[in-house]
Amino acid sequence: MTILADDDRFLPDRVFAVAKRRLLPVSEAEGGASEPVINADFKPPRGFRARPAAVLIPIVARDHPTVLMTRRTARLRQHAGQIAFPGGAVDPGDADAAAAALREAEEEIGLDPRLVQPLGRLGPYIAGTGYHITPVVARVEPSFRLLLNPDEVESAFEVPLSFLMTPENHRQGSREWDGTRHFFYEMPYDEHYIWGITAGIIRGLYERLFA
Repeated sequence: MTILADDDRFLPDRVFAVAKRRLLPVSEAEGGASEPVINADFKPPRGFRARPAAVLIPIVARDHPTVLMTRRTARLRQHAGQIAFPGGAVDPGDADAAAAALREAEEEIGLDPRLVQPLGRLGPYIAGTGYHITPVVARVEPSFRLLLNPDEVESAFEVPLSFLMTPENHRQGSREWDGTRHFFYEMPYDEHYIWGITAGIIRGLYERLFA
């Protein structure tokens, strides 16, 4: 497990300054034709339609910044027990993807939106489960207190940003289902197995900020 906490790139002021410069504006309509899709190798099947969704990538402004992540409960129909960012479908009442991500984070883990400053977003991630996901990157004050929704979230934890942004920690994994071999990123950290959509979004964040 590689962690480069002393790398100057991961000092808080440097991280947030780079994020503001290199992320897409959070106020523009997501999913424009000119925006690069994170998982550009995804080939949707005929008739595929994706519902708008958003996730929050909460970067906690500690001396060594961390990323706040969750483990979904085992009772959910999709991605049960997996590591994820707070997020979900964009509702008609949401002003934009950032509003949806903030609302979902408050509903799922009790993250106070007053402590969250959206910095920008990544291009979309198109999930085979039928979602057009906009990842919204935000700065989070470390004074937060969480209240987990047990119907959706089993636990929450923090991972050093330096670990997630070190490409040596981005392993290539694969599995076969429906007669096809699928390839994905995996980033095991302690007892947490980060993979699939979440790891793909993390890789997209790395490529946007540090590659």
